[in-house]
Amino acid sequence: MSTTTLRTPPAEEAPVPAESPRPARRRGRRGLAGSLASHGILTVASLIALFPIAWLVFLSLGPDKDDYLHPGRIWDTMTFDNYSFVLGHTNFFDWMKSSLIVSLGTTVIGVMVAASTGYAVSRMRFPGYRKFMWVLLVTQMFPIAVLIVPMYQILSDLQLIDSYLGLILVYCSTAVPYSAWLLKGYFDTIPFEIDEAGRVDGLSPFGTFFRLILPLAKPGLAVAAFYNFITAFGEVAFASTFMLDDSKYTFAVGLQSFVSEHDAQRNLMAATAVLVAIPVSAFFYLVQKNLVTGLTAGGTKG
Repeated sequence: MSTTTLRTPPAEEAPVPAESPRPARRRGRRGLAGSLASHGILTVASLIALFPIAWLVFLSLGPDKDDYLHPGRIWDTMTFDNYSFVLGHTNFFDWMKSSLIVSLGTTVIGVMVAASTGYAVSRMRFPGYRKFMWVLLVTQMFPIAVLIVPMYQILSDLQLIDSYLGLILVYCSTAVPYSAWLLKGYFDTIPFEIDEAGRVDGLSPFGTFFRLILPLAKPGLAVAAFYNFITAFGEVAFASTFMLDDSKYTFAVGLQSFVSEHDAQRNLMAATAVLVAIPVSAFFYLVQKNLVTGLTAGGTKG
């Protein structure tokens, strides 16, 4: 009598639920703590940068010249009389006219010379082109005190003392070397094939430069223009030495009229400084779109 053995199939093991994979953090992403720390640092840095501006505006609202010694009094005596006095009883508008003429003249002439210089050194390999750029860099090493006397002699011989053109040329002599280095680095980032395409189309070297290269170099030109404008707008030593007529003073020199040997009208100086910042802020607003791009792109090649 045979017996059959019934084999029961082994019980199927219940599937173990797989752990859901943790989402991989993308490269460059910060955690919550990192984001809070970075935002906190940026907030503190912004407050540090804005505090001097806010403090200057606050002092400009104080009616007395000694309010900076007791700033708490300004809250109860705030007034715009300082601005009214500066606009109505000083040479403010003459200072503004002189500053804009000198600054815009320096910007236009300086950028044109620096752009042509930087383009020539970037594209042409003439004998001594490297030494030429180093000579431009060496000119930035001389302090203003050393340059004032020879520049005064040169301007005197050319009869350009107390003239806008003379001051513009002086500022260009200090702003063009740095701007040429800056634009040379930016022109190096523009492919040389664009120049060759311009020549194939029958453009002269000047036509290629003005019609093809300059439109592509707008960010670099914006940085150079901003540097030239700021250099001329805020300079004091050259302007106070070469400009003799009160009506031709720039803002930087005009501010000195509020400080004498025995007195300092700091409330009027603060109000004037706030008004002076308006044209600079307007110029910065016009070039800000290209400013960051130009500052970063010019450093990719040397």
